[in-house]
Amino acid sequence: MRGSGHPGAQCVGRRPGGTAAAPDRRLWGGRGGRCAGHPGGPCRRRCEGGRPGGRADAAMTGAGIVEDASPAVLGRVSDPAVGLALWRRDRFPGAALDPWLDALPADRLPRGRFLARLGDVDTALGPLLDGAGAPMALAADIVDLSRRFLDVAGGEWVDLRLEVVQGDACWKFHRDHVRLRLITTYRGPGTQVVAPIDAARALAEQRRYQGPLHEMPRHAVALFKGCGETGDDTSGAGIVHRSPPIAGTGQARLVLCLNLPSAASPEAWVPT
Repeated sequence: MRGSGHPGAQCVGRRPGGTAAAPDRRLWGGRGGRCAGHPGGPCRRRCEGGRPGGRADAAMTGAGIVEDASPAVLGRVSDPAVGLALWRRDRFPGAALDPWLDALPADRLPRGRFLARLGDVDTALGPLLDGAGAPMALAADIVDLSRRFLDVAGGEWVDLRLEVVQGDACWKFHRDHVRLRLITTYRGPGTQVVAPIDAARALAEQRRYQGPLHEMPRHAVALFKGCGETGDDTSGAGIVHRSPPIAGTGQARLVLCLNLPSAASPEAWVPT
Protein backbone atom coordinates (compact mmCIF):
# COMPACT_ATOMS: atom_id res chain seq x y z
CA MET A 1 0.00 0.00 0.00
CA ARG A 2 1.04 3.62 -0.32
CA GLY A 3 1.29 5.64 2.86
CA SER A 4 0.26 9.26 2.84
CA GLY A 5 3.66 10.26 4.15
CA HIS A 6 5.44 9.18 0.95
CA PRO A 7 3.12 8.91 -2.08
CA GLY A 8 4.94 6.87 -4.69
CA ALA A 9 6.93 5.03 -2.04
CA GLN A 10 6.64 1.38 -1.14
CA CYS A 11 5.07 1.57 2.33
CA VAL A 12 3.48 -1.30 4.21
CA GLY A 13 1.22 -0.66 7.17
CA ARG A 14 0.81 2.26 9.55
CA ARG A 15 1.43 0.63 12.91
CA PRO A 16 3.93 2.18 15.35
CA GLY A 17 7.57 1.64 14.41
CA GLY A 18 8.46 0.42 17.88
CA THR A 19 11.89 -0.56 19.00
CA ALA A 20 14.57 0.93 16.76
CA ALA A 21 17.49 2.51 18.54
CA ALA A 22 17.17 6.18 19.46
CA PRO A 23 17.97 8.19 16.31
CA ASP A 24 21.22 10.08 15.96
CA ARG A 25 20.52 13.63 14.77
CA ARG A 26 23.94 14.06 13.20
CA LEU A 27 24.38 12.21 9.97
CA TRP A 28 27.55 10.61 8.68
CA GLY A 29 30.91 12.31 8.72
CA GLY A 30 34.15 12.77 10.58
CA ARG A 31 33.14 15.75 12.71
CA GLY A 32 32.13 13.99 15.90
CA GLY A 33 28.79 12.60 14.78
CA ARG A 34 28.15 8.88 15.04
CA CYS A 35 29.37 7.13 11.90
CA ALA A 36 27.54 4.10 10.57
CA GLY A 37 30.85 2.41 9.96
CA HIS A 38 31.94 3.04 13.56
CA PRO A 39 28.73 2.77 15.61
CA GLY A 40 30.56 2.51 18.91
CA GLY A 41 31.55 6.17 18.92
CA PRO A 42 32.65 9.21 16.91
CA CYS A 43 34.43 8.58 13.65
CA ARG A 44 38.03 9.75 13.76
CA ARG A 45 38.62 9.35 10.04
CA ARG A 46 37.18 11.30 7.15
CA CYS A 47 34.23 9.10 6.28
CA GLU A 48 31.14 9.38 4.14
CA GLY A 49 28.71 6.59 4.84
CA GLY A 50 31.10 4.87 7.23
CA ARG A 51 33.97 4.08 4.86
CA PRO A 52 37.31 5.89 4.59
CA GLY A 53 38.30 7.73 1.46
CA GLY A 54 34.96 9.37 0.69
CA ARG A 55 33.39 6.65 -1.46
CA ALA A 56 30.52 6.12 0.95
CA ASP A 57 30.12 2.35 0.80
CA ALA A 58 30.07 2.51 -2.98
CA ALA A 59 31.91 -0.77 -3.31
CA MET A 60 29.25 -2.49 -1.24
CA THR A 61 25.96 -0.94 -2.34
CA GLY A 62 26.53 1.85 -4.85
CA ALA A 63 24.44 4.07 -2.58
CA GLY A 64 26.61 6.13 -0.23
CA ILE A 65 25.92 9.19 1.88
CA VAL A 66 27.56 12.62 1.66
CA GLU A 67 26.83 15.71 3.74
CA ASP A 68 28.04 19.28 3.92
CA ALA A 69 27.02 22.73 5.09
CA SER A 70 27.22 23.99 1.49
CA PRO A 71 24.27 23.61 -0.92
CA ALA A 72 26.76 22.49 -3.56
CA VAL A 73 26.69 19.06 -1.92
CA LEU A 74 23.28 18.39 -3.49
CA GLY A 75 24.94 17.98 -6.88
CA ARG A 76 26.93 15.05 -5.51
CA VAL A 77 23.86 12.84 -5.82
CA SER A 78 24.65 12.63 -9.54
CA ASP A 79 27.70 10.55 -8.63
CA PRO A 80 26.85 6.85 -9.17
CA ALA A 81 28.49 6.09 -5.81
CA VAL A 82 26.21 8.50 -3.91
CA GLY A 83 22.65 7.66 -2.90
CA LEU A 84 21.88 10.62 -0.62
CA ALA A 85 23.31 14.13 -0.44
CA LEU A 86 22.50 16.10 2.71
CA TRP A 87 22.74 19.87 2.93
CA ARG A 88 22.82 20.52 6.67
CA ARG A 89 21.76 24.18 6.52
CA ASP A 90 23.44 25.01 9.84
CA ARG A 91 22.38 28.60 9.21
CA PHE A 92 18.85 28.29 7.89
CA PRO A 93 18.00 31.61 6.19
CA GLY A 94 14.38 31.39 7.31
CA ALA A 95 15.10 30.73 10.99
CA ALA A 96 12.59 33.44 11.93
CA LEU A 97 9.92 31.04 10.63
CA ASP A 98 10.43 28.62 13.49
CA PRO A 99 8.52 30.47 16.23
CA TRP A 100 5.60 31.03 13.86
CA LEU A 101 5.55 27.40 12.70
CA ASP A 102 5.87 26.01 16.22
CA ALA A 103 3.05 28.17 17.59
CA LEU A 104 0.58 27.44 14.79
CA PRO A 105 -2.09 24.79 15.54
CA ALA A 106 -1.61 21.74 13.35
CA ASP A 107 -4.92 22.27 11.56
CA ARG A 108 -3.74 25.70 10.42
CA LEU A 109 -0.39 24.63 9.02
CA PRO A 110 -0.10 25.18 5.24
CA ARG A 111 -0.49 22.11 3.07
CA GLY A 112 -1.25 21.07 -0.48
CA ARG A 113 0.15 19.60 -3.66
CA PHE A 114 0.56 20.72 -7.25
CA LEU A 115 2.53 20.08 -10.43
CA ALA A 116 3.94 23.27 -11.92
CA ARG A 117 6.70 24.76 -13.99
CA LEU A 118 9.52 26.20 -11.93
CA GLY A 119 8.58 29.73 -12.98
CA ASP A 120 5.04 29.23 -11.65
CA VAL A 121 5.90 27.71 -8.27
CA ASP A 122 5.77 31.03 -6.40
CA THR A 123 2.30 31.83 -7.74
CA ALA A 124 0.99 28.30 -7.29
CA LEU A 125 2.10 28.38 -3.64
CA GLY A 126 -0.19 31.31 -2.92
CA PRO A 127 -3.38 29.35 -2.15
CA LEU A 128 -1.41 26.93 0.05
CA LEU A 129 0.32 29.57 2.14
CA ASP A 130 -1.95 32.61 2.21
CA GLY A 131 -4.68 30.95 4.25
CA ALA A 132 -2.20 30.16 7.00
CA GLY A 133 -0.73 33.65 6.95
CA ALA A 134 2.68 32.20 6.14
CA PRO A 135 5.62 34.62 6.11
CA MET A 136 7.14 35.35 2.72
CA ALA A 137 10.32 33.60 3.83
CA LEU A 138 8.59 30.22 3.62
CA ALA A 139 7.55 30.73 -0.01
CA ALA A 140 11.02 32.03 -0.85
CA ASP A 141 12.65 28.95 0.64
CA ILE A 142 10.33 26.54 -1.16
CA VAL A 143 10.95 28.26 -4.49
CA ASP A 144 14.70 28.15 -3.88
CA LEU A 145 14.62 24.43 -3.05
CA SER A 146 12.50 23.75 -6.14
CA ARG A 147 15.14 25.45 -8.27
CA ARG A 148 17.96 23.54 -6.63
CA PHE A 149 16.09 20.26 -7.09
CA LEU A 150 15.51 20.81 -10.81
CA ASP A 151 19.09 22.03 -11.30
CA VAL A 152 20.21 18.53 -10.33
CA ALA A 153 17.27 16.39 -11.44
CA GLY A 154 16.73 18.14 -14.77
CA GLY A 155 13.50 19.28 -16.36
CA GLU A 156 11.31 22.31 -15.78
CA TRP A 157 8.35 20.79 -13.90
CA VAL A 158 8.19 19.91 -10.21
CA ASP A 159 5.63 17.82 -8.33
CA LEU A 160 5.49 19.74 -5.04
CA ARG A 161 3.84 18.46 -1.88
CA LEU A 162 3.69 20.35 1.42
CA GLU A 163 2.26 17.93 3.95
CA VAL A 164 1.22 17.95 7.59
CA VAL A 165 1.85 14.59 9.27
CA GLN A 166 0.45 13.79 12.72
CA GLY A 167 0.39 9.99 12.70
CA ASP A 168 2.58 7.08 11.69
CA ALA A 169 2.40 7.57 7.92
CA CYS A 170 5.04 5.46 6.20
CA TRP A 171 6.75 4.37 9.42
CA LYS A 172 8.13 1.21 7.83
CA PHE A 173 11.67 1.15 6.40
CA HIS A 174 11.46 1.30 2.61
CA ARG A 175 12.93 2.65 -0.60
CA ASP A 176 10.96 5.19 -2.62
CA HIS A 177 9.68 4.28 -6.07
CA VAL A 178 11.10 7.42 -7.65
CA ARG A 179 14.35 8.32 -9.40
CA LEU A 180 15.15 11.32 -7.20
CA ARG A 181 13.36 13.00 -4.30
CA LEU A 182 14.06 16.07 -2.19
CA ILE A 183 12.80 16.29 1.38
CA THR A 184 13.07 18.85 4.16
CA THR A 185 11.18 19.13 7.44
CA TYR A 186 10.06 22.59 8.55
CA ARG A 187 8.47 21.44 11.81
CA GLY A 188 8.79 18.32 13.94
CA PRO A 189 11.22 15.40 13.76
CA GLY A 190 12.99 14.75 10.49
CA THR A 191 13.03 11.73 8.21
CA GLN A 192 14.98 8.78 9.62
CA VAL A 193 17.66 7.28 7.39
CA VAL A 194 19.57 4.01 7.57
CA ALA A 195 23.13 3.85 6.25
CA PRO A 196 23.58 1.56 3.24
CA ILE A 197 25.63 -0.87 5.29
CA ASP A 198 22.59 -1.45 7.55
CA ALA A 199 19.85 -1.23 4.90
CA ALA A 200 19.21 -4.93 4.36
CA ARG A 201 18.94 -5.56 8.09
CA ALA A 202 16.53 -2.66 8.64
CA LEU A 203 14.30 -3.82 5.77
CA ALA A 204 14.24 -7.37 7.11
CA GLU A 205 13.81 -6.61 10.81
CA GLN A 206 11.57 -3.53 10.69
CA ARG A 207 10.18 -3.10 14.25
CA ARG A 208 12.91 -5.37 15.61
CA TYR A 209 15.70 -3.29 14.10
CA GLN A 210 18.09 -2.02 16.78
CA GLY A 211 20.93 -0.75 14.59
CA PRO A 212 22.09 2.81 13.87
CA LEU A 213 19.27 5.15 12.87
CA HIS A 214 20.00 8.69 11.75
CA GLU A 215 17.38 11.44 11.97
CA MET A 216 17.69 14.40 9.62
CA PRO A 217 17.98 17.69 11.52
CA ARG A 218 15.22 20.25 11.15
CA HIS A 219 15.62 22.25 7.93
CA ALA A 220 18.32 19.92 6.58
CA VAL A 221 17.75 19.15 2.90
CA ALA A 222 18.13 15.61 1.58
CA LEU A 223 18.29 14.86 -2.14
CA PHE A 224 18.31 11.11 -2.55
CA LYS A 225 17.81 8.28 -5.00
CA GLY A 226 14.97 5.80 -4.97
CA CYS A 227 14.67 2.51 -6.78
CA GLY A 228 12.81 4.02 -9.76
CA GLU A 229 9.08 4.28 -10.42
CA THR A 230 8.88 0.57 -11.24
CA GLY A 231 11.91 -0.41 -9.19
CA ASP A 232 12.43 -3.46 -7.02
CA ASP A 233 12.42 -2.48 -3.34
CA THR A 234 14.77 -5.38 -2.61
CA SER A 235 17.26 -4.62 -5.40
CA GLY A 236 19.66 -2.68 -3.20
CA ALA A 237 19.23 0.53 -5.21
CA GLY A 238 18.00 3.61 -3.37
CA ILE A 239 18.19 4.91 0.18
CA VAL A 240 16.33 3.09 2.96
CA HIS A 241 14.44 5.44 5.25
CA ARG A 242 11.14 5.99 7.04
CA SER A 243 8.95 8.69 8.54
CA PRO A 244 9.42 8.84 12.31
CA PRO A 245 6.55 7.16 14.18
CA ILE A 246 4.85 9.97 16.13
CA ALA A 247 1.30 8.73 16.73
CA GLY A 248 0.16 9.57 20.24
CA THR A 249 2.95 12.07 20.88
CA GLY A 250 0.96 15.19 20.02
CA GLN A 251 3.61 16.21 17.51
CA ALA A 252 2.89 17.52 14.02
CA ARG A 253 5.40 17.52 11.20
CA LEU A 254 5.45 19.90 8.24
CA VAL A 255 7.32 18.24 5.39
CA LEU A 256 8.20 19.48 1.91
CA CYS A 257 8.62 16.77 -0.72
CA LEU A 258 9.73 17.49 -4.30
CA ASN A 259 9.54 14.97 -7.15
CA LEU A 260 9.78 14.96 -10.90
CA PRO A 261 6.49 14.50 -12.80
CA SER A 262 5.16 10.94 -12.79
CA ALA A 263 1.98 8.98 -13.38
CA ALA A 264 1.08 9.73 -9.75
CA SER A 265 1.35 13.52 -10.20
CA PRO A 266 -1.74 15.73 -10.12
CA GLU A 267 -2.86 17.61 -13.20
CA ALA A 268 -0.61 20.49 -14.16
CA TRP A 269 -1.28 23.78 -12.41
CA VAL A 270 -2.53 26.43 -14.83
CA PRO A 271 -2.37 30.18 -14.10
CA THR A 272 -5.78 31.83 -13.89
